[in-house]
Amino acid sequence: MMKSRLIALAGLFLLTLLGCKQNTIDFGIGKSFTIEKNISYGKDKEQKMDVYIPKASLKDKDVFVVIHGGGWRGGRRSQLTDFTYDLMKKFPEHIFVNLDYRLASSKRFALPSQTDDITSAMNNVEKTLKIHPKYILLGNSAGGHLAMLYAYKFDPDRKVKAVINIVGPTDLNDSGFKNYEDYAFVEKHLIDPKIVDSKTTLMDFGSPVHWITPTSAPTLSYYGINDHVVPLSQKKTLDSVLSENKVYHESYEFTGDHLGWDQSSNADFLVNKIEGFMKNIDKK
Repeated sequence: MMKSRLIALAGLFLLTLLGCKQNTIDFGIGKSFTIEKNISYGKDKEQKMDVYIPKASLKDKDVFVVIHGGGWRGGRRSQLTDFTYDLMKKFPEHIFVNLDYRLASSKRFALPSQTDDITSAMNNVEKTLKIHPKYILLGNSAGGHLAMLYAYKFDPDRKVKAVINIVGPTDLNDSGFKNYEDYAFVEKHLIDPKIVDSKTTLMDFGSPVHWITPTSAPTLSYYGINDHVVPLSQKKTLDSVLSENKVYHESYEFTGDHLGWDQSSNADFLVNKIEGFMKNIDKK
């Protein structure tokens, strides 16, 4: 009886120990995070997020919100977990949120659901951690589009400190982007017409460049030279409008297609540029 009890206690201790390891990630001295996985920030089953909290004080910490791609109707946050870890190593004093959002379909528009989800996730972080941070929105492809659109259009309280846009469509009217194989889906299911006034076309409403003003958030962009989904013309358009409005921005190109940004050399280059970009805007 005693032996069985000791074995049971040992097993319980081991499970507790393993649980602790699963809830902490350590990248070295001063780079340790507590992990809160699969947190619900809304009632829908797709409204989930992983939150990484630095062991240091949370006071005045900026929050990275990482937004996956997938054409607004696919993808999942796990696709960006490794890249999030790379960022955490560079920014060990920041909070990180890796976000899933409600996916679009023929029966559900992407907007405003997906921008509303960003707001809900941010509110959840603030309420749970009892903080009032600034945010860095980072996304790839559709996630890059959502990051820009949210910052330029749906952030009346100016909570967004910076945008990091990776291969995100910024002008939905661009003739090059109209070659996107799911462009018909973008036209019909990206935006609920009920949220658009009669003076604005759907594609203008959904184009981040349409909402850039002199007070827009500083933006770093990264585009592929051989991208046939979101062509390099999108980078040039974004740079032009940001320059016209005197918004601080940096933009870079990589050799590769739409998915090539995540190859090790390109991803390493991007992480280093993000580090420099954040230092530059902190000086301003």
